[in-house]
Amino acid sequence: MDIRFGIGYDVHQLTEGRKLILGGVDIPHSLGLDGHSDADVLLHAIKDALLGAAGMGDIGKLFPDTDMTYKGASSIWLLEQVWQRLTEKGWRVNNIDATIAAQKPKLAPFIPTMKQNIAQTLRISPERVNVKATTTEGLGFVGRQEGISSYAIASLINDAN
Repeated sequence: MDIRFGIGYDVHQLTEGRKLILGGVDIPHSLGLDGHSDADVLLHAIKDALLGAAGMGDIGKLFPDTDMTYKGASSIWLLEQVWQRLTEKGWRVNNIDATIAAQKPKLAPFIPTMKQNIAQTLRISPERVNVKATTTEGLGFVGRQEGISSYAIASLINDAN
């Protein structure tokens, strides 16, 4: 049995005229995240953690922003693509732990749906997914509400190794 861990990080700038989507949830807010896909920083960090644990690169390599196929793509759909690639190599997701850093809006009411979306896509129990939200107490680009960032750790198991 092979057990591996990976870490992911992502950040996107807040901007007008875009939806704020985190964990596959459309969150009411006056600003959204700018990016090539739907700019879901939580799912981007999770995908990078999963790919890192499997030694399969990162989302920039897998879904380059120069490829118009991924323009405006749903990050839930992209997470599904990562899951498929992992399972093809014999990996299964053990757990996810992630943190979103955002000054506003308050995210606590949306976290249960985020967890459910992630768990369903990765075919694991919601108890194996942990999502937290924090502010930066007004410090840095997050505190100035210029952007939102996310960190994630994932563990994978491969029973064949």
